[in-house]
Amino acid sequence: MTRYENILFDLDGTLTDPRLGITKSVQYALNKMGIRENDLEKLTKFIGPPLAYSFQEFYGFDEEKAWQGVEFYREYFAVKGIFENKLYEGVPELLRELYAKGVVLAVATSKPTVFAEKILKHFEIDKYFTAVVGSNLDGSRVDKGEVIAETLNILKIDDVEKTVMIGDRKHDIIGAHQNNLKAIAALWGYGSREEFEEAGADYVVEKVEELKAFLLGNEIKAGF
Repeated sequence: MTRYENILFDLDGTLTDPRLGITKSVQYALNKMGIRENDLEKLTKFIGPPLAYSFQEFYGFDEEKAWQGVEFYREYFAVKGIFENKLYEGVPELLRELYAKGVVLAVATSKPTVFAEKILKHFEIDKYFTAVVGSNLDGSRVDKGEVIAETLNILKIDDVEKTVMIGDRKHDIIGAHQNNLKAIAALWGYGSREEFEEAGADYVVEKVEELKAFLLGNEIKAGF
């Protein structure tokens, strides 16, 4: 018996830790635009939100310049950065057990679908997911609410009470609530407890094992 019949997972910061690949890709893009940033730690804020949005928010780029940054980012990411990534400990076991119990699993990410599919295949966890939905390379469907809506549409889910979204940034929580889903915040990723509280996360879990226990129906403390 599991707590939910359908589970949507964010990718970056939830299933995998993409820190090195994303920060080096951003560093590469900024360098091509005449901005030197030697401290990769300062670029971790790019993990999670849509890229164009982050270039505008953190560097004051206008929309055209932000998309130029995205194009430069992809030059590095598509070849090397995509594989500078690692699974969080316990994730393969979590997915395997949920899948074995008949839970419908999907990935809902702001990362372009083509990159998300390659990452899942690289780590050999693609077999667990019924649907993988991300943004489009042309910049459309980057909003997490839109991504989640399309995922629900593909899965033909009508009963949202039996469905949950799991992610590590406020965008996951907000996007879930826009689609009337409950949202579980993953503290092992790149969001803070304060960020999740402000966004109104329904549950907060600190470790993958804690998430596993909660999803399998065990009564544990999963909150602020």
